[in-house]
Amino acid sequence: MSTRAEHTRESLLQALYRLERGRGRIVKDGKLSIAAVAREAGVSSALIHNRYPDVADQINVAKNKGYRVQRDAKVNELKRQKDMNRELRAEIAELYAKLAKSASVIAALTAENDRLAAIVSSENTIVLPQNRG
Repeated sequence: MSTRAEHTRESLLQALYRLERGRGRIVKDGKLSIAAVAREAGVSSALIHNRYPDVADQINVAKNKGYRVQRDAKVNELKRQKDMNRELRAEIAELYAKLAKSASVIAALTAENDRLAAIVSSENTIVLPQNRG
């Protein structure tokens, strides 16, 4: 490879490196693409495709790595949300069980209260004095 081709390759790799880290000198939008690397290095996209396909492959790998990182972050967040959802559903089920038990106790106490009220209101009931002493 000629010295000029080596210099161009090095310029492309440096441009890729800068753009991967968000430190582009010309391209500031943060998007990584063959066109962005070409603009950053001062060459055409066609030159990268035609003369430096290995650099084009490196650019695509770096671009996809960014997508993979985003995808993995979203997958992890979804997993975390699903775990939280599972825990909340278990807590809701536990609260429903406690509510059912409380309703049962309330129903039993209401029935006992009604029974005692009926006894007190009966004509045959004698109220005994309480021994306070």
